[in-house]
Amino acid sequence: QVQLVESGGGLVQAGGSLRLSCAASRSIFSIDVMGWYRQAPGKQRELVADITSGGSRNYADSVKGRFTISRDNAKNTVNLQMNSLKPEDTAVYYCNAHYNYGVTYWGQGTQVTVSS
Repeated sequence: QVQLVESGGGLVQAGGSLRLSCAASRSIFSIDVMGWYRQAPGKQRELVADITSGGSRNYADSVKGRFTISRDNAKNTVNLQMNSLKPEDTAVYYCNAHYNYGVTYWGQGTQVTVSS
């Protein structure tokens, strides 16, 4: 089992930046995909970005060019650098760990609020 703890959320003005961090309770070296999802009020949870164990990155179209996901296997962390934030980025952001054999773990989430 893997516990995931997110940090770094908060309130920021439009155009600002935040860096989210996800700390895992054990080594993430063998975790196939680590990712960030978000859920805004009244909307479904959606993928923001993910990164495979091999380093391949995938981004939602809405964040391409603004967000960067990174993975540090030595520190068991996954980070999400968010630049040029927009009010529509406001959501609870969740860290996700996925094994290709079908097991997925979620963190508790961290709130990001972008004011206009």
